[in-house]
Amino acid sequence: MALTDLPLDELEVFRPDVDEPADFDAFWQRTLGEAREAAAPATLRPADTPVNQLVVEDLEFSGFGGDPIRAWVTRPRTEEPLPAIVEYIGYGGGRGIPGERLQWASAGYVHVLMDTRGQGANWGSGGDTPDPHGSASAATGFMTRGIESPETYYYRRLFTDAVRAVDTTRELPFVRPDRVSVTGASQGGGISIAAGALHPDVFAVMPDVPFLCFFRRSVERTPDHPYAEIERYLAVHRDRVAQVFETLSYFDGVNFARRIRQPALFSAALMDGIVLPSSVYAAYNHLASTDAEIEPYLFNGHEGGQIAQWVRQARWLAERV
Repeated sequence: MALTDLPLDELEVFRPDVDEPADFDAFWQRTLGEAREAAAPATLRPADTPVNQLVVEDLEFSGFGGDPIRAWVTRPRTEEPLPAIVEYIGYGGGRGIPGERLQWASAGYVHVLMDTRGQGANWGSGGDTPDPHGSASAATGFMTRGIESPETYYYRRLFTDAVRAVDTTRELPFVRPDRVSVTGASQGGGISIAAGALHPDVFAVMPDVPFLCFFRRSVERTPDHPYAEIERYLAVHRDRVAQVFETLSYFDGVNFARRIRQPALFSAALMDGIVLPSSVYAAYNHLASTDAEIEPYLFNGHEGGQIAQWVRQARWLAERV
């Protein structure tokens, strides 16, 4: 592999202008308000797993449009309220099997792993949450589903699910509602940026090699999928370029980052051909937070820091929690 983008010294000062819709905040306030009005009570049931040193439960809560969303809740065996981590999943993956991810619970947190609607069949151990909403013509994958309008775009539903996951986690009796943080890698990182911006009570935001930032540059310059799905769509729908990028401006991690005031820990990989490091730094350098750090992995691709980054996150968060 080789560097896929700008050198580190240029990344550190890379702060591009990104289009932001005038009704960005109003759009999201209305979207979240409608989802909360449609919400049904959450349910929590024991999960079928051989893991017996931690509590593992199956959570169902209401997401966008009141749609049922699944999550695994994994926690230490205590009823004392604990800080929580809501984690979002990378592109194409699902929540997997119960007990598959134990690190955060082993570190003393309530871990809520949100399933990704409609995904879960590209890698990992599967997903359990359908996406009941259709779309007009779209390229293979999820990046162009409903892309003709922000009202119908797939990530409107997914980002709303993410905020509702935070709402639900804060209501669990064994969670400290003032200490709920969000994290995720790749797509999960992009979702965590959106959730941190849209939910004022998120305690800390920890995106790892986050996807879904600076869409225009990412679509034009990223050599690998899934941004290539948008490129393929526009190669067919030649008259929709302005329309597509207007839709994407409502979902751009740079615009969400401008609204993040909580502590934030990012990571980027300088040999990443899936998420360009300049797109990560574009979001990071627009943060409104006064407590923000980024960990660059100089010789890694999209895998980033993996367990090394989790250790970094756990130590960084422990200092603040």
